[in-house]
Amino acid sequence: MDITTTDHGLLRLLQLSSVSLPVGGYAFSQGMEYAIDRGWVTKQAHVLDWTQLQLLQSLARVDLPVLRLAMAAWAERDEARLVELNDLVLACRETKELRLNDTAMGEALARLLRSLEIETPFVRLEDISFVVLFAIAATHWQIEFDTAALGFSWSWLENQIAAATKLVPLGQTQAQLLLGELQPVLSDAITLAKTLEEDDVGAGLPAVAIASCLHETQYSRLFRS
Repeated sequence: MDITTTDHGLLRLLQLSSVSLPVGGYAFSQGMEYAIDRGWVTKQAHVLDWTQLQLLQSLARVDLPVLRLAMAAWAERDEARLVELNDLVLACRETKELRLNDTAMGEALARLLRSLEIETPFVRLEDISFVVLFAIAATHWQIEFDTAALGFSWSWLENQIAAATKLVPLGQTQAQLLLGELQPVLSDAITLAKTLEEDDVGAGLPAVAIASCLHETQYSRLFRS
């Protein structure tokens, strides 16, 4: 079977979205670990509510619209616009931990793109968002926004459910049921993201921010001790 250009883009998206690789998906719990430790999330229904809320109120309102805007900017090779969007998405990270999660993955993805000889801007920037670099890769491989957004959000979701499976813990069947229940929410999140412009970008999830803040404080104390 011959692999077409479209197939090649899809395979690259699967590679980019793989949660088993160091730069794939969101390789962090996004506050869920602390929420589980504190008893906020203790069962399958709680994981469903926690994850669905983040998909619709965070990814759909920050990551995915920025992904769309950044893909459009890089299609025009507008580096100044990418810098603005990079600053915007990092400003939306409400804690040091959440920002570090994003930029650590961005650094890893930047190394990968350079090794693949894919043009990447931001040579002088210290902190680069994974979202913006994902947009550069998707644009390079000529992947449409809807498809790129689906891969991006699916990898985030799969990582969250994998974390919950280990930490709550959940059984493999419960995890698969959750992924099935949440799949339609991915489409809703992408649809919402397509209606938002730059001035609309932003999210406020106090419990997630508190969980992340307390989690980073907890681990910094352990490190000092």
